[in-house]
Amino acid sequence: MTKHHLTSTTRRSGRARSLILALGSTLVGLTALTSCMAARGGGAGGEVTGVGGSAMAEPTPYGMVLVDRGAYAMGPAKDDSVWGVKADPRGVSVDAFWMDQTEVTNSKYKQFVFWVRDSIIRERLADPAFGGNEAFKIEEDKEGNPIKPYLNWSKAIPWRNPNEDELRAIESVYRTNPITGRRELDPTQLNYRYEIFNHTEAAKRKNRLDATRREYNTDLPVNTDLPIISKDTAYLTDEGVIVRETVSRPLTGDYDFLNTYIVNVYPDTTAWINDFENAYNEPYTRMYFSHAGYNDYPVVGVSWEQANAFANWRTDYLRRSLGREGVYVEPYRLPTEAEWEYAARAGNSESSYPWEEILPMDERGCFYANFKPMEGDFVRDGHVITSPVGTFKPNDFGLYDMAGNVSEWTSTAYTESVGKLTSDLNPEYRYDAAIEDPYKMKRKIVRGGSWKDVAHNLRSDLRMWEYQNEQRSYIGFRCVRSQIGFAKGTQKRKK
Repeated sequence: MTKHHLTSTTRRSGRARSLILALGSTLVGLTALTSCMAARGGGAGGEVTGVGGSAMAEPTPYGMVLVDRGAYAMGPAKDDSVWGVKADPRGVSVDAFWMDQTEVTNSKYKQFVFWVRDSIIRERLADPAFGGNEAFKIEEDKEGNPIKPYLNWSKAIPWRNPNEDELRAIESVYRTNPITGRRELDPTQLNYRYEIFNHTEAAKRKNRLDATRREYNTDLPVNTDLPIISKDTAYLTDEGVIVRETVSRPLTGDYDFLNTYIVNVYPDTTAWINDFENAYNEPYTRMYFSHAGYNDYPVVGVSWEQANAFANWRTDYLRRSLGREGVYVEPYRLPTEAEWEYAARAGNSESSYPWEEILPMDERGCFYANFKPMEGDFVRDGHVITSPVGTFKPNDFGLYDMAGNVSEWTSTAYTESVGKLTSDLNPEYRYDAAIEDPYKMKRKIVRGGSWKDVAHNLRSDLRMWEYQNEQRSYIGFRCVRSQIGFAKGTQKRKK
């Protein structure tokens, strides 16, 4: 230190010295406080002992089974010359996750549809055009300060004895069938808007705003050009038409990784007719989703996009009930292809099906799944189309209908080389196709085979695909949720 620096230091004002003393006192106080806290935590003598905390024992989510972490050989283990299947096993590992014990049923999906219906009604009940009842929308906090408006779900919809304005709001989501004269929900209005933050893209080094943190190799020059991102957004026109756009622009902040979607949630009940030419399936079109007799059957006619919307709503529905603790809950989502196959095979790399045997039936002739046993014979397994979920025996992980009944959407995008693109740790290939992308880039992997498939297509190690906006009478889905914590699964895994 130079003489000039020493002189400057000794000429500090009295106020500055007081400030330094105050800071010194504060530091002494903090040191004492830290020492007390360390003592309570069991540390002493200035040693680093770590920060304690309590780990949340996550309760079992309703209707789900815990699939323990594990490794297996993914893909076909043997050649099958009859079907042209080539052996392509690949060792992968997946972390623990919860999985729906059964496929999502009509009953559970109806709860989603009715929630969307009720949210629209509540919006309109608060709208001045329908009476403007402020009780249905909360716009101020307890102190009277303005906040971002949200619907008041504690205020009941006046289904019985509504006044004239309330009746108009309720009736606005219904229509009268011009042929039958029947009052029914208007599917065109049942749109669900949600936002998803893309953590993967946001975490990538190449997408950092700070250019010096994108590349750690100091031998390379710093590229100060802003990264170009793609962001999905959507809006409704005045005519109620959903417009989806993919915006590409220089990165400005975290908001650029928040994607907005608007999805019409009503299943395509006409899939029963459109999937089967010259077949009389009109009763299924009229009744399969609407009639309570089918409540325990798997929902079908739901696209990959609709399945993702359901998972988002299911997450939000749970988090709202948990209050502040809801932020710690991992989101519901579609399973990755690797998770689905691991769960279906119960971690058994030797078996091609959810069961050990090659045949789809036991020695007594009882079928293991709902499928098409013979040409033209759909009923040999006891069912013509789908069966109520859980009708057949579960696999060793306690999961029902992992083969047959309905094929199931996964989160994984399909490409011919998907197996070569993914890691062997929690493998996943994600591609969020833009609206202007070629249609073949909008393929997603489906697994498990369905009620209309022959036994070969029920194999757990086979990869199939469908376009993400297609709605089929033989494709459904189930949700998963990554496990929080380190408890082991209760299901035994075969080697």
